[in-house]
Amino acid sequence: MKKQIPNILTLLNLLCGCIAVILVINNNSIAASLFVFLGIFFDFFDGFAARKLNVQSELGLQLDSLADMVTSGLVPGIVMYKLLELTIDTSGKTNNYWEANTNWLDFNLPLLPLLGLLITLGSAYRLAKFNIDEDQQTYFKGLPTPANTLLIISLPLIIKFQNNDLINAIILNKWFLIGITFLSCYILNSDIKLFALKFKDWSFKNNATRYIFIIMCVVFLIVLQFAAIPIIILLYIIMSVLDNLKSK
Repeated sequence: MKKQIPNILTLLNLLCGCIAVILVINNNSIAASLFVFLGIFFDFFDGFAARKLNVQSELGLQLDSLADMVTSGLVPGIVMYKLLELTIDTSGKTNNYWEANTNWLDFNLPLLPLLGLLITLGSAYRLAKFNIDEDQQTYFKGLPTPANTLLIISLPLIIKFQNNDLINAIILNKWFLIGITFLSCYILNSDIKLFALKFKDWSFKNNATRYIFIIMCVVFLIVLQFAAIPIIILLYIIMSVLDNLKSK
């Protein structure tokens, strides 16, 4: 039974992802975000439990990636689809090919929002590479899918809770969203080495970057709330690059 505890946590991650998909499709991005956060929580602790109980297995590794494919792959793709859908002029005045609805067997499918699903494809490719890369034990190569999901899921939360007209106008600009989509796919599969939040010991000397990052995250979240999430992701990348230069 002990060896199944991490797998149960992974399946809870998958369950949260499935519920989040349903909620996003039904335009309830706020509730979907809660299940995404909960799924990422289970995703973190399934690996932690496997290491502490010394029950790591190939099955657990594959199951983890399959769960991540939903919670941290499909969900952000659909969220971006929904955001891009909001940028379409529904007045009927647009003649833009990418914004027009295409009728496929009496099913109207807007083409522009489909670009959001590139995030799902990029996430799948990143997860597959991670599974066969034996080097990513103490660091990540490219942005982890959960971090990327937090970035994407933060956008509707910022719109809802920050209530800033300028920020909302930027986020709901189709070119901004298209840029974020392509940037997301690139960062997911880049060769940039990013530090992992795994502590071999609790000393500040060996974990200075991690401790400083965590403290700054807490400060940003308190001050900026959901608007802090994109800043935190950017900070994570910058601190990782600086850490790499320092180690060289």
